[in-house]
Amino acid sequence: MLMRLLSGFAITLALSAAACAEVRTVDLNELKLTSTQRQATTLVTKLLSRHHYKKMALDDRFSAALLKRYLEALDPNRSYFLRSDVKTFEIYRYKLDDMLHRARVEPAFEIFKRFRTQVDTRTKYAISLLAHPFNFTREEVFAFDRIEAPWAADEKALDEVWRLRVKNDILSQRLAGKKPDEIRELLTKRYERLALRVQQLNANDVFQIFMSAYGRTIEPHTTYLSPRSSENFQIRMRLSLTGIGAALSTENEYTVVRHIIPGGPADLDKTLKVDDRIVGVGQEDGEIRDVVSWRLEDVVQLIRGEKGTAVRLAILPKSAGPGGKRHRLRLVRDKVNLDEQAAKLDILDEIPGAPGKRVGVIELPTFYLDSGGRSRGERNYRSASRDIRRLLEQLKEEPVDGIVIDLRGNSGGSLDEATDVTGLFIDTGPVVQMRYSDGRIQVKKDNDRGVAYSGPLIVLVDRFSASASEIFAGAIQDYRRGLIVGEPTFGKGTVQHFVPLDNYAERGQEGLGSLKLTVAQYFRVNGESTQHRGVIPDILFPTALGAESVGERALDNALEWSKTAPASFAPANYKPSLVDDLKVRHEDRVNADPHFQYLVEEAKVQQESGERKSLSLVQQFRENEQANREATALARENKLRVHKGLTPRDPDEERDREVMEKEEKILGDAVLREAAQILLDILSLPNGNSEGGSIVLAPG
Repeated sequence: MLMRLLSGFAITLALSAAACAEVRTVDLNELKLTSTQRQATTLVTKLLSRHHYKKMALDDRFSAALLKRYLEALDPNRSYFLRSDVKTFEIYRYKLDDMLHRARVEPAFEIFKRFRTQVDTRTKYAISLLAHPFNFTREEVFAFDRIEAPWAADEKALDEVWRLRVKNDILSQRLAGKKPDEIRELLTKRYERLALRVQQLNANDVFQIFMSAYGRTIEPHTTYLSPRSSENFQIRMRLSLTGIGAALSTENEYTVVRHIIPGGPADLDKTLKVDDRIVGVGQEDGEIRDVVSWRLEDVVQLIRGEKGTAVRLAILPKSAGPGGKRHRLRLVRDKVNLDEQAAKLDILDEIPGAPGKRVGVIELPTFYLDSGGRSRGERNYRSASRDIRRLLEQLKEEPVDGIVIDLRGNSGGSLDEATDVTGLFIDTGPVVQMRYSDGRIQVKKDNDRGVAYSGPLIVLVDRFSASASEIFAGAIQDYRRGLIVGEPTFGKGTVQHFVPLDNYAERGQEGLGSLKLTVAQYFRVNGESTQHRGVIPDILFPTALGAESVGERALDNALEWSKTAPASFAPANYKPSLVDDLKVRHEDRVNADPHFQYLVEEAKVQQESGERKSLSLVQQFRENEQANREATALARENKLRVHKGLTPRDPDEERDREVMEKEEKILGDAVLREAAQILLDILSLPNGNSEGGSIVLAPG
């Protein structure tokens, strides 16, 4: 599954470029190495060997790993190549390193040609199967995750893989209520699109897939972009395009939600989730078109549109599993609202068991910075640190008993802002260390004496808190300025640079593309990396189930956790027994809280769904399984609703958005509430608060 995600990204880059070109199939004879690509190979090889943070020898061992990764990039689910194909490619196992040194990567094209031939053969076979009846009472199983399966021994074995796949595709449509003629038409188009999108890949696209496999053999954030992909990437970085506010990618043949952008329509609606699959797209009126096997750019074009217009999506939730029930979602297109990305203030003043207590909550969706306004010298340019300082001043006027910084879902942002926001809570000192490929270490410091807030502090994180979020949370933890609670963070602790290869080319040489490579690693002031492990909370919430399948720790070939020398800083002393006491209170509370138990059960369902690799092809079994899944989910939800004083929900009722929003307020945010209660526990413990000091726990 993980390699499928990475390979999906590589092919997505190629398909994104192809989507912008004239739609045509490419003759096999056109798929060959060009002199421009040879020059690009030379530059990429030099840059990676000299400047990549992870030093890897370009030798026979690397060559074998590269061949494996390239085959997985093309055929991650082992549905096209035969064992005999892979055996033929073995002649390159220990030669690709030498070929890269000589900038002769012709094997990439030879392998791709065989792949394209196999795609044509397989899709034609799949279409032919649609004319034959299937027995949906026969005990058969479809293995949808074949990433670790052996390569098919022969054509007959591969025919069987595809027979089961087609049978599952038909069954999924039957379960969705489609009629036989509709199913045949829909799946015929799907398989034809699958073949067409591969037939449209040109020499630059093939070169990009291979060179990206080269980069990702080193580590997952290093990739090559062809000239057209480089241009599209820069356009996407500069422009604000109207849509739903979600970052999408391709995984196998699905369009998958990778990130919900703060302030966008999807974020405000709250229905779409990370890892949900978009399987259909429609406009306000008319049909919802099946987009399985579509190119990512084509799906994105359907989703984008004029501000104020509606788009309808058919969603296959991650929690439902591959054979689960789809639901529909209507979103009104809009540009991302920058005000919605800004830090927000709320005050919790109805905390169970704590009458009269008030906790300030600052939600920070991203570490934002108007760098253009700052460089122009504008007096009131916008930044996370400026806004949080203002909110802290506001909280002093309230006042509150303590503050929770909510970093859930915060994927990072400006390194300078991570440093400056940390400086609001510590007096002065180092915040983060960066070690570069040459061993040089740079330390980012807070040089602004004084603190904006010196009272009790909790930082709430989850598995999607990444990069700059981890720098801030790690510094607060190392200085012992506050407690980190929630789930282990994402573990993104590396720095990437985007390098246009034309800048290094010989005079008159251009059109070489770009390279994104990892050049440095972040280290906390205590010397530990945020890479891979992330920041481990002082108090770990039980919702952390399955967190190991998210983030860097789930990526194949990611840089490992490591250490460097600690920076010179002065952490506060505290009694570990205080944290032990807080953990006991936390566990007693969540074990007795129906809302928390509901969240834990939901996390278990997500985890089990992610671990599943096959589906029954017996229709009655699938129908029963789906009905049981829905009934169990509704029973869990209704148990919580009754506990909160709401009426149980009927499975067939239409849910009004306004009513849902009111109910969500009644249900509340159990995770945030628990973070606030931990903060109040600190105040109730002996010596748990430092009066007027800069620490949250008293000196030992």
